[in-house]
Amino acid sequence: MSLSVFLELIEIKAKTASVIPFLLGMCFSQYYFHQLNLGLAIVFFIAMFLFNMVVDMFDNYSDYYHADSASYQQQTNIIGREHISPKLVLTLIISFTVVSALLGLWLVTKAGLPVLWMGIFCFVIGYLYSFGPHPISSLPLGELASGFTMGFMIVLLSVYINAYQVMTWDWGTLGRIFLVALADELWISNLMLANNLCDAQEDEDNHRTTIIHFIGKKAGLIDFAVKNVLAFTIILILPFLGLAPKTVWLTFLIVPFVYKQNKILFKKQVKTETFSTGVKILLVGSVTQLVTFFIGMLF
Repeated sequence: MSLSVFLELIEIKAKTASVIPFLLGMCFSQYYFHQLNLGLAIVFFIAMFLFNMVVDMFDNYSDYYHADSASYQQQTNIIGREHISPKLVLTLIISFTVVSALLGLWLVTKAGLPVLWMGIFCFVIGYLYSFGPHPISSLPLGELASGFTMGFMIVLLSVYINAYQVMTWDWGTLGRIFLVALADELWISNLMLANNLCDAQEDEDNHRTTIIHFIGKKAGLIDFAVKNVLAFTIILILPFLGLAPKTVWLTFLIVPFVYKQNKILFKKQVKTETFSTGVKILLVGSVTQLVTFFIGMLF
């Protein structure tokens, strides 16, 4: 398997959805709790990134075996299209899972049981996302599950691992972390939504009842736009709540870009042409929020 094929198999273009929440959690930990544990954070990053690759490989693996359409299996799915050995993919999935789990257990010995419970939750959601007769990815829960798990849980784990010595477990703390992570949650959710909008007919052919099956494309597009508006709204109020520096308001400079991507997706929903709008909004939006947050911490 070539490197380019491997990177496509693990869907490297979507890795912003895990890397940025991890870094945002580190920034918030330093900004709000004045705590960083770099050694533990690096180990967590490796474990998280490995398991994120597992989820994407397993998604492709499951789609390959459960596809009802022969053309999808052999021409669209990367395993069939690139003639990758399914046994090799399964071996990678198992290997990466074991290493990720072992690193996670080591973190439990250092930072405590909350890492175990949060890790188990993420592992369960990660596998149920693609596993079984009715995986989460083929249900109307896909957007919620991906946004919450990657957008919020990764931030929460990142904050906890960096600030576990001083962080208290209460609804106020969880609420503050949830608000800081919310823009990323919405953009990650929209990444899944853009995928489902572009794959609407293919999903119907393969009996996947995503949210678009129930609400239709028009409502799905409105949902996409509303969540972008909500993301900027939450970024606007974070400094007023003392949860982010005022420099995050510079994120509003990308509003024209996000508006343009919205228009492109509204005009056409084709995987090879317009799914990238969701990827671009997530990348530009989350990176801009992170960079402007970090700049504010320096001054």
